[in-house]
Amino acid sequence: MTLSIRNQLPGTVTEVHPGDVMATVKVRLTGGQVLTAAITLEAVEHLGLAPGSAVSALVKSTEVSLSTSRIEGLSIRNQLPGTVIRLTLGEAMATVKVSVDGGELTAAITKDAAGDLGLFVGSDVVALIKSTEVSLATG
Repeated sequence: MTLSIRNQLPGTVTEVHPGDVMATVKVRLTGGQVLTAAITLEAVEHLGLAPGSAVSALVKSTEVSLSTSRIEGLSIRNQLPGTVIRLTLGEAMATVKVSVDGGELTAAITKDAAGDLGLFVGSDVVALIKSTEVSLATG
């Protein structure tokens, strides 16, 4: 299956914390970072997720926000440090490709936000991803 989702990061499940309807799943990415996904308990069961399961973490580029530094006191669980390796500015939007340990992420942000952050190729950034915006795939 080919997907339009640009951000597909391979990793291994390290923890599964089930709740009544949803579960949080911790995934160690190949670069060593830990990503948290909040998915339905039904999805955990359907995918057979358990510690040691190989997965790909999928995130739409429109769900990746950027910061110029880590942010304390924020509910967003996933903060992945990286470096801008490509910046494409359009009339209203920008795409920012970020190299993170073990992979790459693309963020689609407004052109104004890219300007306000002072982004350029080589900028250090932190990719911010809500756990509810991370999907998991197996196989």
